[in-house]
Parts: sequence; C-alpha cells; structure tokens
Amino acid sequence: MNRTFKLKFTVLVFLLVFSAVPSLMLGSADLTFSEVIGGLLRRDGYQTAEIILYSIRIPRFIAAVTAGAGLAVSGAILQTVIGNELASPSTIGVNAGAGLAVIICLSIIPTAVKLLPAAAFIGALITVITVLTIARAAGRGKSTIILAGIACTTLFQAAISFLSILDSDVMSIYSSFSVGSLSGVRTERMIIPLVLIITCTVAGICMSGRIAALSLGDAVASSLGVRVRKLRIFCLILASICAASAISFAGLLGFVGLVAPHMTRKLVGSDIKALLSASPVLGAILVTLSDLAGRTVFSPSEIPVGIVMAFIGAPFFFILILRKGGSKSA
Repeated sequence: MNRTFKLKFTVLVFLLVFSAVPSLMLGSADLTFSEVIGGLLRRDGYQTAEIILYSIRIPRFIAAVTAGAGLAVSGAILQTVIGNELASPSTIGVNAGAGLAVIICLSIIPTAVKLLPAAAFIGALITVITVLTIARAAGRGKSTIILAGIACTTLFQAAISFLSILDSDVMSIYSSFSVGSLSGVRTERMIIPLVLIITCTVAGICMSGRIAALSLGDAVASSLGVRVRKLRIFCLILASICAASAISFAGLLGFVGLVAPHMTRKLVGSDIKALLSASPVLGAILVTLSDLAGRTVFSPSEIPVGIVMAFIGAPFFFILILRKGGSKSA
C-alpha cells in the first residue's frame, strides 16, 4: 500500500471519529459538547448526559459502525469474487433468508424477541449453504450463484408474505426488523458480531492476493495455482458471516453492501487489500451519518436508518444499472 492510500485511509478514519461527535450530541434530547465530555468522564452534575450516552448513544454509534463495516466488507468480497458490480448480500439471498428465519421464530414463539438475532444469523447462513449447494449442482459458475440467490430470495419473500397473512400479529415486530433499525440496541448484543466481522475482514485482507487472482478470471487464477472453487466458496462464506453478523442486530439494512464498496473503489482504487481495508471504514461512516440524519432531520420523529439508506442507495443502484447498460451498448 502506497503513501497515497495511507493518507486517504487516515482521512477516512478521522472522518469516522469526527462523525462520533454529532452522533453523541444530537438526538431527541440534544447535548452540548461540554455535556458530552462531562457524561463520558462521569463527572458530578452530568448524570443525565451519562445515562443518555452510555445507555443509548454510545451503543447506537457502535452498532452503526459494526453494521456498516460488516455489510461493506461483505459487499466488497461478493463483488470481487462473483465478478458482478451489482452484487451485495441481498443478491445471494442473505437478507431474505434472515428475514424468513425471523418471521418463523416469531410465528412459533411470539414472545422470543431476544432470539431474533440468533434466528437471523442462522437463517442467513443456511441460505448461503443452500445457494452454494444449488449452484454447485447446477454448474458451479459465478452467474449460477447469482441466479440461485435470486431464486431463493423470491421463494423466501413469498414464504414471508404467506406467514404474515397467516399470523398478522408478528408483523408489528417484524416490520422494524425488515426496514433496518438501530433503535434500542445494546452493546452486549454486538460483541460476537463485532468479533466475527473483524475476524472475517482480517482473513480477507490476508488472502487478498488470491482473491485478486479471482478477479482476473477463473482460467488465469487456476494457472496461478489458485483453487478457484474452494476459494470462491470460502470467500462467499466469509462475506455471508459478515452480513449475517450485521443483520443479526441491525435488521435488513440494505444498499450498504452495494454502495460502500463502489465509493471505496472511486477513492482508493481496485486493489483488493486496499478495498477490504478502507471499505469497512467508509461503510461505518455511511451508516453512522444515515442514522444521525434519520433521528435528527424529522425530530422528534425518527426515521429508521434502513429507510434513509434506501433513499441513498436506490438512486445509486439505478445509476449503476444505467452505466452498465451504456457500457454494453458502447
């Protein structure tokens, strides 16, 4: 990594740290900078600020950083390994699988709200295993993975709709999960997801040389001694664990895995090691600022972070489709 990347990476880290300031200060009850400092240091006379910071805003900031980083890394790996710039966790069915597992859990045990993160994680991983099994049986190609993911997504969404009709009571709980929200998160719920995301990111960076070979094409990668199929499956599992970890507490937060890797490429280039190093920071910034906008722009009302990201990501998605179509016609 050259000095230019190190400078850009340092700027991104600085922006992430700087974004923590308004994230801690602003909300339904605004705090001054001195109140934030007093609350963080647990000084006398700042008990109210201390409660707000340690019970609500710090866990929420950590959740935004963790979710953004996990989804960004997942998207970066998927886009590289599958060779499709429109790839994201939702492309291979991770979101739909997690959503189906959650609504099944609610249907069986309506009061088991605490089990929803585990259900989402298990559902996402089962979906990935299913997609990989179907792709392997059908032809093992990169395009087959996308098609299998789309098929699973369609099936799971139909199942979600069917179950919601049978048991309409679960929709009140499922609705907040389905749009993606960081409201009410607790720090202890993010320890395991954070460890998994960091582990998968480090593993991806360590394997960046072999992952880069995949982007050159299967034939070239094989000639360089890369076991293409095994590496692709392993990378897909890494990406899915990152996405499932984020979904487990943030809900079906869309478009981060699509937008963040593209923005990172524009900033630092297509080097895989640089991409996997910088994309989690940029993803964390995106989710943090989106969450901040959601709880301040229409205050005292709060817009879930998933809806804010949809307003950002949908136009970005349309632009990518148009550019892809234009490049093919050219």
